[in-house]
Amino acid sequence: MFKNLMVYRVGAEWRPTAAEIETSLAKGLFIPCGPTQPQSLGWVAPRGVANSALVEDIGGHWLLKLMIEQRVLPGAVVNRRAEELSAQVEQATGRKPGKKAMKELKEQATQELLPLAFTKTSAVRVWIAPKERLLMIDAGSPKRAEEVVSLLVKALDGLALHLIQTAESPAACMSAWLLDGVPPADFTIDRDCELKSGDEMKSAVRYARHALDIEEIRQHLIAGKQPTRLAMSWRDRVTFVLTDTLQIKKIAFLDLAFEGRDAPSKDEAFDADAALATGELGKLIPALIEGLGGEHDFFAASAALVESKPVAAEELAEAPW
Repeated sequence: MFKNLMVYRVGAEWRPTAAEIETSLAKGLFIPCGPTQPQSLGWVAPRGVANSALVEDIGGHWLLKLMIEQRVLPGAVVNRRAEELSAQVEQATGRKPGKKAMKELKEQATQELLPLAFTKTSAVRVWIAPKERLLMIDAGSPKRAEEVVSLLVKALDGLALHLIQTAESPAACMSAWLLDGVPPADFTIDRDCELKSGDEMKSAVRYARHALDIEEIRQHLIAGKQPTRLAMSWRDRVTFVLTDTLQIKKIAFLDLAFEGRDAPSKDEAFDADAALATGELGKLIPALIEGLGGEHDFFAASAALVESKPVAAEELAEAPW
């Protein structure tokens, strides 16, 4: 159900019900792209069944789904049409269009071609764990996750989010784990990693399906390269790749996670998959944060800073000058 997760902390003041979120998201339902619309985003039912809920409550975990449709219009096609329009202008006026005119011709070409372009769709799942005050976005890139965060903050009144920050950087921790071969409790290091230098060359070394407890990797680390990706397992139940930006990628569930679970029917598959994913990852994520030195509480730090301002102002007013 989830492949790549970015984890956010939810502000303590935001405490809606699933019904309230449902009402808010209903104002931004997905509508397919219009003929000249390059992209459309909107909320759909996570279960994939028409007229079902926009917020699925599975064991106290709320699941949402954002649908994205884009018109595929290659730049080369736009440029070719713009050149054709440019040739027509030159033939009619005897003058080749300048830079500003070419920009306008490209815009004209885009508007002409958009209705003819194919569309592609993708979806981003959002998982809210209200009791834990966590929100996870299943996005392949930080940029896509930021787009979803912007939509959520705009749609849900009072929602404040901050990307989880750990006391120790993931890169530093991964480096230590590779050097001493001792990952956090319940975690094991698997056989894939990427090491990258921090200089302007950005030289990188990648190991795939390779033993990582070797001297060569230690020498790379001692020379200054930092891990940017490291494949790991948790309790022999979940495999994933941890990145230096605290993304959890390539999530896969192992056979042990399915033990004791009956094979679901077609109608029960969504609930079973959701319960498995939220149940396993709901334990893995806090354990991983703890293994990275614990969480840096951004909201508490912000609140302390705000509270300190009036005190500072009073002290300034009482100053002898």
